[in-house]
Amino acid sequence: MTREFSFLPPHGNYRKLLSYRKAEVIYDITYDFCNRFLRRGDRTIDQMVQAARSGKQNIAEGSVAARTSKETELKLTNVARASLQELLIDYEDYLRVRNLTRWNKNSAQVNYVRKLGRTRNESYDLYRGFCETRSAEVIANIAICLINQANYLLDRQIRRLETDFVKDGGIRERMKKARSNYRGRSSE
Repeated sequence: MTREFSFLPPHGNYRKLLSYRKAEVIYDITYDFCNRFLRRGDRTIDQMVQAARSGKQNIAEGSVAARTSKETELKLTNVARASLQELLIDYEDYLRVRNLTRWNKNSAQVNYVRKLGRTRNESYDLYRGFCETRSAEVIANIAICLINQANYLLDRQIRRLETDFVKDGGIRERMKKARSNYRGRSSE
């Protein structure tokens, strides 16, 4: 099928999405955090790890589904956003119930994490040294910073998906247009 009549858009390479890469870092930090600082048998471990995993996995699944369903992409991206929000609350709860400090959004520490988060090829390795040597309080705050960044990116991604859908429609509209174009060309 020539591109002229194709109605399937290229689907996303989710590994290039900044939201996905950030969610992957959040998952890795959360997995290590839970193993280091929560007691075996604590249900919170499963809840936090699954929320972090859901954030990452739903970005990937939505990106792949985009080829045939913008609606599914939008829904799954929103599920990722909701999962990361759940994880954010878990980290906030961890700090609150233990009377630990939550960093102010304008603090030097938050600004440092923001700066790290602007690194082109962000990965867990960028944070590994901090996460393997710092206290639970510091790591929870780093995770909160990263989740806020990921949520910001996902909010923007959701708005963009909404705009793209309104502008370009879904697969049915593209299929109809491709068929119409093909018929118009065939009758010439």
